[in-house]
Amino acid sequence: MGQSDAGSGAGSQGARPRGEPRDDGDKLQKVMAQAGVGSRRVCEDLIAAGKVTVNGEPAPLGQRVRAATDLIVVEGVPLPVREGLAYYLVNKPAGVVSSAAAQDARPLVVDLVPPAPRVYPVGRLDAETEGLIVLTNDGDLAQALSHPSFGVEKEYVARLERALSADALRRLRRGVELEDGPTAPAKVRLLGPATVRVVIHEGRNRQVRRMCEAVGNKVTYLARTRIGPLAAPEMLPGHWRQLSVAEITSLWRAALAGAPGDRRARRAGSRHTG
Repeated sequence: MGQSDAGSGAGSQGARPRGEPRDDGDKLQKVMAQAGVGSRRVCEDLIAAGKVTVNGEPAPLGQRVRAATDLIVVEGVPLPVREGLAYYLVNKPAGVVSSAAAQDARPLVVDLVPPAPRVYPVGRLDAETEGLIVLTNDGDLAQALSHPSFGVEKEYVARLERALSADALRRLRRGVELEDGPTAPAKVRLLGPATVRVVIHEGRNRQVRRMCEAVGNKVTYLARTRIGPLAAPEMLPGHWRQLSVAEITSLWRAALAGAPGDRRARRAGSRHTG
């Protein structure tokens, strides 16, 4: 198991049925405030404005909830406080496979984090690439982070075999033709003659490596340094930590900000289970 920079996850239960009355638990604004949404006054204002639902129903002021089992959604973003959901940020070392199932003798990224509850990598980094990857059992968040229609940025630093020409830089920025179709325009910045920062949102298999090959160069080192708003320059390869509620919420906001309107509407009303 990898080195933890924080704690671990919990057990699992389902959400409370809709419409069932609740006279126990904690006040909704207290749960929201404890999760970092804002002060209790701010949370009360959000509830009064109709921006909070519990188990799919608009929440009235004073409603009591069980944070471990009720689905609380604030401005379209699920509050990640229910039991059984685990969220880890891992700095995957080179040589580790981004999979939950063994395919050969190589180590798996899921072996770096606690074995329970079971989590899965969000997207993939090829075995030779190191850097940040999210592991979770929240299937809806995983879909939102990995599907290109949500447009969540992933940032990489690549060292190249030789200096990148001005023409190659322009082509990478415009998009290049790959065997599975043209890439979307990328944000590419030179950090040195043969070192580039590349920001993409598509997440195709070995995409950055293949993009560089398409312009006549080759990647000799590749690391993912950011996923949406998340970066962890202090985290060493092989280390991991739990994501905070604020970080999970920021990932949801990044995904929903880039999603088409119909996807945003569906996500706001869905039951974000693992």
